[in-house]
Amino acid sequence: MHTTESGRPERVLLTGWFSFRDGEATAGDVLALHRVQEVLRRARIPHDVVWSPGFLPDARHLDDVRPGDYSHLVFVCGPLHGPQVEELHRRFAHCVRIAVGTSVIDPEEAAVTGFHRVLARDAPGSEPSEDLAARAPAVPARPVVGVILTHGQQEYGPRRRHEQVADRVTRWLAGKDCARLELETRLDTRDWHLSATPAQLQSVLARLDLVVTDRLHGLVLALRVGTPVLAVDPVLGGAKVAAQARACDWPALLTAGQLDARRLDRWWHWCLTSGRVAARQVREAFREDRAPDGADRLVEVLSSRAGAG
Repeated sequence: MHTTESGRPERVLLTGWFSFRDGEATAGDVLALHRVQEVLRRARIPHDVVWSPGFLPDARHLDDVRPGDYSHLVFVCGPLHGPQVEELHRRFAHCVRIAVGTSVIDPEEAAVTGFHRVLARDAPGSEPSEDLAARAPAVPARPVVGVILTHGQQEYGPRRRHEQVADRVTRWLAGKDCARLELETRLDTRDWHLSATPAQLQSVLARLDLVVTDRLHGLVLALRVGTPVLAVDPVLGGAKVAAQARACDWPALLTAGQLDARRLDRWWHWCLTSGRVAARQVREAFREDRAPDGADRLVEVLSSRAGAG
């Protein structure tokens, strides 16, 4: 076991369910890890973190480390159970092994008893403590982006580029540091995943920073509540989305043939800056009835002889 002359750990390896090959990284687990890292940095205790290759393929993984390089192993957050945790005890048998911020279900399970110390957040017969994520370092807010895409509209036949547009847009969005929220304009009174009324959907759209959509009503409904929209027309040569953007005097539009990262990034930046004011202006124009729409013209037709025809 490697410690400094003062008895402090020589080097600590931080692990958790986020470290296992078939494990998963939850937001709470990662924030709990950040809390532990913050405390170790403040105490000037050197440490490394190992990640699941399925989550961070380019990071340090369990298979990459040499157990002999570490004096201590710390398991952060999550439940203590199962063969993966037990394997840590076998592989790092020479280390002082500590679990922190964990849940203990069965205190007699080997996954639990293999630790020298268990600083549990909850365990049978003990008072619970705050989860480590509660006091994790503050993180800056990220844009909240609604994503409304369609794979339908078969009526456009060979001009359809919906699959290609959705693939390119979602791959681009995956590289953006934002909170993505997949939405659907379809209403359903039986499926709790979907809004049942337009008011419910609008309440979501109004709380977003940006909407990315290839749907006409994704464009109109977001602008109706003053949320900027990065619109993409998925039909080759442009169709109803492009036409509606022109009708609403909304500039943040790309066609299927224009999709590249440079153009998407440009309109992304515009929507999150100048586009906020522009979207509110469009919303006010809708509310003020500045120009007649189809319903106004319908009344004219119904009131004319042609409408009676």
